[in-house]
Amino acid sequence: MSKKILLSGIQPSGRPHIGNYFGMIKQLLGQQDEYEVYALIVDYHAMKSVQNPKEMRENIKNVVLDYLALGLDPKKVTFFKQSDVSEHTELCWIFDTITTMPYLMRAHAFKDAEAKNKEIDVGTFNYPMLMAADILLYSPDIIPVGADQKQHIEIARDTAEKFNRTFGETFKLPKDMIMKEVAVVPGTDGRKMSKSYNNTIPLFAEYEEIKKAVMSIVTDSGEGIPKNVYAIHNLLRSAKELDPIYKDKTGKYKELKELLIEDIEKFIAPLREKRKEFEKDIPKALAILKAGSEKAKKVASAKMAEVREKIGVQVY
Repeated sequence: MSKKILLSGIQPSGRPHIGNYFGMIKQLLGQQDEYEVYALIVDYHAMKSVQNPKEMRENIKNVVLDYLALGLDPKKVTFFKQSDVSEHTELCWIFDTITTMPYLMRAHAFKDAEAKNKEIDVGTFNYPMLMAADILLYSPDIIPVGADQKQHIEIARDTAEKFNRTFGETFKLPKDMIMKEVAVVPGTDGRKMSKSYNNTIPLFAEYEEIKKAVMSIVTDSGEGIPKNVYAIHNLLRSAKELDPIYKDKTGKYKELKELLIEDIEKFIAPLREKRKEFEKDIPKALAILKAGSEKAKKVASAKMAEVREKIGVQVY
C-alpha cells in the first residue's frame, strides 16, 4: 500500500524559533518514514510581511539550510517552493470564484486586523484561499498545524467540499494533526511565541542570545513556580523530571532560568553546528530545493489538468 500524504508549509519571513520547531517542524521531521511528506516554502504568503527582494532571497536560502540542519531527508521528503509551482495561484483564483466575501470575513486573521482598525490588504483577506490551494493540490491526508491554524484546514475542507459539489468529486478532504501538549508554544512574554511579538528564542541562537532571551521571560512574583519558564522548559524535559526541580527551587526564578538556559543550549548547540556545515555548500542546498520543486510541479500539474477539465475550460 502507498503511504498516506502529509503536507506542511513554512513562511520564509525571518529566523525560526523554538516555537516553530516544537509546534510544527518536529512533527514534520518525525513523520518522514511514516508518510509521503511535502514540505512547502510559502514564499508568496511571506510577501505580506517581506517586500524586499534581497531579504526574501536570503530568507528562502535560510529556510532550506534550517530544514536540512534539522534533519529533513531529501530522499524521503519533497521539499519545494510555492513560487516554483504556478498552479498554486491558478487554483487560488478558481477557488475565489466559488467563495463569498462573508465567508472569508470569518477568518481569524481578517477579524483580528479589522478589530485593530488596520488598513487591510487583499492578501490578508484572501490568504485562506491561497492556503487552500497550497493544500488541496497535493491531496494530503494530514496537515500538521498549531492550534491557531486549525481554521485554515477547516476552510480548505469547506472549499474542497464546495468545489466537489459544484463540479464533481475532485479534491480529498485533509485532516489537521495537532499535538495538544505543544499546540501553542509560549513566548518570553507569555503570549504565543511569534516573530511579530518579538518574544522568541531563535532556533539556531548562539549561547549569549539564548541567555538574553531566557532572562527576559516574564515572571509573576506571586507564582512561586514561574509558569512561563516552566512551559518552555517542559518542551525539553518531562513534567516527571521537572516538577521535583521546580518544587525544590520554588521562588528561585534566577536559578530556574539558568537551568533552562543550559538545557536550551544543549538542545540547540548540535543543530547550530550542523547548520554551519550546510552553509558551506549553499548551491547544493538550492539544488535540493529545485529538484523538489520539479517533482511537486508534476503532481500539481496533473491535479490542475483534472480541475480544468471539471470546470470546462479544457477544450483541446
